[in-house]
Amino acid sequence: MAPESESPRRGEPRFPARVLAPRSAREIVEEFERTDCDPEGIGIMALKARTFLVRLDAVPLKASPLLKQEFLAVGGDAVHARGVADHSVATSPVVLIGTRSQFHRALAKLRRQPFHLKAIGRSVERALVHVQSTRARTVPGAHRSWTVGDRPRILGIVNVTPDSFSDGGRFLDPDRAIEQGEALVREGADALDIGGESTRPGATPVDPAEEWRRIAPVIEGLARRVTVPISVDTRHAEVARRAVAAGADIVNDVEGLRDPAMREVVRATGAAAIVMHMRGTPATMQHQTDYADLRGEVFHALAEATDRALEEGIPADRLMVDPGLGFGKTAEQSLELLTHAGELRSLGYPVVIGASRKSFLGGTGPGADDARREAGLAAAVLAADAGVEILRVHDVGPTARALALVARSWARRAEP
Repeated sequence: MAPESESPRRGEPRFPARVLAPRSAREIVEEFERTDCDPEGIGIMALKARTFLVRLDAVPLKASPLLKQEFLAVGGDAVHARGVADHSVATSPVVLIGTRSQFHRALAKLRRQPFHLKAIGRSVERALVHVQSTRARTVPGAHRSWTVGDRPRILGIVNVTPDSFSDGGRFLDPDRAIEQGEALVREGADALDIGGESTRPGATPVDPAEEWRRIAPVIEGLARRVTVPISVDTRHAEVARRAVAAGADIVNDVEGLRDPAMREVVRATGAAAIVMHMRGTPATMQHQTDYADLRGEVFHALAEATDRALEEGIPADRLMVDPGLGFGKTAEQSLELLTHAGELRSLGYPVVIGASRKSFLGGTGPGADDARREAGLAAAVLAADAGVEILRVHDVGPTARALALVARSWARRAEP
């Protein structure tokens, strides 16, 4: 559409048009209320005012055209592979397009359709419910629980390592590490993440016994001196087990619970778990950055990891997911995951983002640390604005102040 002249034609009445950008169902309702619309019609209109795009992968050939047919019938649409038309593909990705009202009507019809459309409909319905949820929820830990979803929450980092990329060596002394944890809580940390092994790209693996030696006094000391939940950042099941016994509430596993022994520790101890996406190991992950569909592959890997955890008896309310920025991803891939992090809410678990001070934020040479700190604040705000519930950060005080504005925005997004 070619743009019209800025100036109205001579003698023509002026009707300045303003494109609205509501961020929530509540704001949509408020816009309608300001028109003095009939109150009974507002609820109906609100269902028509927000369009959703929902992607499905590997939809069977016979199901794809039926999905398109049902969505066209209610005024929506669907996009699938051109090979569906001539039956040259066995499956196809499908992107469904529609308003809340159109999805509601189309999904009701899918319940009576063959070719797995009933299961597809249930999956789509769950994803829409998860993404639109604005309710706070409790994540039970082994000893303490925490509330997420009411505002962006901060997971403060304490690295008890000599070689972490940002603060390696600063808190090797247990007393200093404990003091740092307490300081982060005073600055606004809602939970603490204690790690004894660097997992930066190319890091040298640490023997679990050495890892435990580093973090044991810190976890034991903080468990006595803070009231916020404590997370142990480890990929070793035995370290996780001992940490939970010493007072940790959450297991933050960069390997995404791929080790059956780690899943058993989480299940048996009652700990919560952060399931992170990473290919390979910290030593090899940056050689595995070839993705055909980055966001899709990360999403499906986290879906499979959490499904496996559920099958083995770990309750859903104890799970959180993390796309693993910088872990087997290039700088551009990490940025893509950051800016689309809200998609992961479709899984139904609280989303964790750890961008703090990472190299993909930019900054090299003199002043790089300050540049990354500043960019990290922007990353935290971007993630929280997308609906990410938990931000894992080093710089707690500045992040807490930056997120205070986002928290006010979250209060406005709550359903009326």
